[in-house]
Amino acid sequence: MEAADGTEETPLPLALTRFQLSEEYGFLLPDPLTELPAPYGPWMEIAHDLPQLIASRQLRSQVHQMPQLSARHLRGREELHLAHLVLSFITMGYLWQEGEEGTVKVLPRNLAVPFWDVSQALGLPPILSHADFVLANWRRKNPNGTLEIENLDTIISLPGGESQRGFILVTLLVEKAAVPGIKAIVQAVRAILRLDEESLHKALQELAEAIRDMSKALKRMHDYVDPAVFYTVIRIFLSGWKDNPAMPDGLIYEGVSEEPMAYSGGSAAQSTVLHAFDELLGIRHSEESTAFLHRMRDYMPPPHRAFVEEIHRAPSLKQHVLSSGDARLCAAFNQCISALADFRSYHITIVTKYITVAAAKAKARRAEPSDRAGPSAGKPPSALEAKGTGGSHIFSFLKSVRDTTREGMISA
Repeated sequence: MEAADGTEETPLPLALTRFQLSEEYGFLLPDPLTELPAPYGPWMEIAHDLPQLIASRQLRSQVHQMPQLSARHLRGREELHLAHLVLSFITMGYLWQEGEEGTVKVLPRNLAVPFWDVSQALGLPPILSHADFVLANWRRKNPNGTLEIENLDTIISLPGGESQRGFILVTLLVEKAAVPGIKAIVQAVRAILRLDEESLHKALQELAEAIRDMSKALKRMHDYVDPAVFYTVIRIFLSGWKDNPAMPDGLIYEGVSEEPMAYSGGSAAQSTVLHAFDELLGIRHSEESTAFLHRMRDYMPPPHRAFVEEIHRAPSLKQHVLSSGDARLCAAFNQCISALADFRSYHITIVTKYITVAAAKAKARRAEPSDRAGPSAGKPPSALEAKGTGGSHIFSFLKSVRDTTREGMISA
């Protein structure tokens, strides 16, 4: 890149494109592909019929008849991401088709080998993660329409109907609301390097505003997701085979390894957004929470993980604000911390409603004599009652992370 006077200008750090980040979409995959090339029709056919195949208990037999396809013919990041999305959804359906008491120990070769190869190509683990479930699983109904929930749909679905769709799309809107905050991180780091306090103040105001908008987006969960459906139907399909009593031995990926492997299920902790905000604001979580959060980074696309690591290496924002002695900067910094703590508090409210209260209601229903039968009656999963789908002890983790966020405030 050349400066106006013709001299070479050094590239600025944290340019979003270096980390496969988009000015418009942030961490979301921009306009994901919705169909794979023709040879991969057998995967797409099963993937588009997943809710029905799982409900009728036919998915496993369909997978066993699936041809052994090579991932070698997939071209480019978009095809690989769609393949990973499709294979991860089929895998979750295959694993949990019979509920937590009917799990299998082996993922068959015709699913395990291509899933492993696609995962290796993307640097992602061979399990459904936030990068699949949300970041790469959306399309516009009207291609020219806006990114509003009414104009959005998922590409691939699991059981849970409208609530499952709502859960994915509301989470996507939280990611979209974060985009101005991601751009503000870049501006803040540049402003620190240039000692430009005016730009830094503006960036911090934009960051706080973006975090508040994320909280507003998260509140829409109540409008689109039924807690009973989330707890008894959706949640099990996000569960992994690490720290899960229902699958204590992990899973053998046939044709890949003779030893079982253990991976965590999909978790909000796999969203890169909050990791990036924590690094910029210098928030230090407890040792146990930090260990879990750092493990969740292994479930992010490598360029996104590299973005977080780059922020970690940047000059300390908090030290800069403290040494500036600028009351306006201190106030703007504290607004960011306050907005982030509020977001985490609201996340706890959501988890209370969708897991704790829903679990208690499901337990009460289990205790009632009932003549309901068949899979539609749905025996709610109990193995992860007190845990998140990622395997963390959910409440102690969320409260600890919220409290350490608050402790990041600069005292007057």
